[in-house]
Amino acid sequence: MSDFLTSLVAVVAVLGFMILIHEFGHYAVAKWLGVRVEQFAIGFGKRLVGFRQGETDYRINAIPLGGYVKMAGENPMDDRTGDPGEFLSHSRWHRFLIAIAGPTMNILLAVVLLTVVYMVHYEYLAVYDEPTVIGWVLKDTPAAKAGLQIGDRITRVDGIQNPTWEQVDLKEALSPNQPLPIEIERGGRRMEITVVPEPEGVDQIGVAGWAPKQEKVVVTDLTPDMPAEKAGLKEKDQIIALDGKPVSAMPEMIESLQVTKDKPVAITVLRDGETKTFTVTPQLSEKRYRVGLGSMQTKVKTLPFGAAFSLSLHENRQNAMLILELVKKMAQGKISPKSIEGPIRIGQAAGEAARRKGWTPLMELTAAISLNLGIFNLLPIPILDGGVILFLIIEGLMRRDISLTIKERVYQAAFVFLVLFAVMVIYNDLMKTIPGLADRMP
Repeated sequence: MSDFLTSLVAVVAVLGFMILIHEFGHYAVAKWLGVRVEQFAIGFGKRLVGFRQGETDYRINAIPLGGYVKMAGENPMDDRTGDPGEFLSHSRWHRFLIAIAGPTMNILLAVVLLTVVYMVHYEYLAVYDEPTVIGWVLKDTPAAKAGLQIGDRITRVDGIQNPTWEQVDLKEALSPNQPLPIEIERGGRRMEITVVPEPEGVDQIGVAGWAPKQEKVVVTDLTPDMPAEKAGLKEKDQIIALDGKPVSAMPEMIESLQVTKDKPVAITVLRDGETKTFTVTPQLSEKRYRVGLGSMQTKVKTLPFGAAFSLSLHENRQNAMLILELVKKMAQGKISPKSIEGPIRIGQAAGEAARRKGWTPLMELTAAISLNLGIFNLLPIPILDGGVILFLIIEGLMRRDISLTIKERVYQAAFVFLVLFAVMVIYNDLMKTIPGLADRMP
């Protein structure tokens, strides 16, 4: 199957399943509370296929962008008959439960999926178990300009004491062009330093220019048809030297290649206890000289149910807070909207996950997308579930319904906002995906 078809099938399966779970949450609670459900739909627009059972039309529609549960009497602009099966005939508490059920199902799905993954194949970067000691500082980067040195240990980042490298990486990525306060330990002394990560790549995420200390630089992946693979390097090779000079970190090697450019270099590796040297000619790719190898060592564990569930809760809680921090910083103009991924990029990620060995990568991605969908739907934006919840809370405090005219105007404005938001996201996806267009992004 071609990469395009793999991505298409994967993204349809992932998004379709999450939409189904989300809408089932609304449906199940509505039925439980006695609200009449007229339609349970995947997609919008014209009905393609489906069946009717009882009072509900279960259907798949022509436009595969989301889904909905249509309940009797849910539109405040419709005439109300007082039928107890109508949505608006129920108390605000019942309507709140129906509205929050969809996002809750997505969040629960994320917790369940990660729990299953961690019980089977919990894979993470090996460096996350190591102290946050800097192993290399790239020249002319924010870290170098701030005076950071090899051997410095990061003891605090943005208020987090004794952070892991995972926490450092996330704070760094979420702080492009923003002061990032850190505390380091050097020679037994602690120092306060402020680093301003620079936006980098099509996603414009923050990069400080430091790298973790590595005990060994081991090749973990090779890019097909790139110089390293063609020269004969293999995964699990331990890189010892570049042109006779010892290599202590992958960024050190990357930095050296930008100096030698397209001149052949000698890469010395240790393979099965034997030293081998390969001559490799770097090539210009993605605006820098590369040989096409990576060194991201991972560890794999299988956890018992209790530990897997606890870790899943921790990871989802942490990721939820990061999503909210991203939304906050985006609203403040501190992070570029280019960092948002849309359906095209999600499709690419789903395809890559589907092509990887085993089923756990795709489940991990599904969990991440499901959590994002749940959190996004809880944002206080009218039309979304969060907007419905916000109106219900306001009406509860006011002890009366908000004017239909006001609601109509707010919904119209929200609809325009969501359409513009979707256009922006898809535009960003196209700029990131189509070769050559990314360079023309403003």
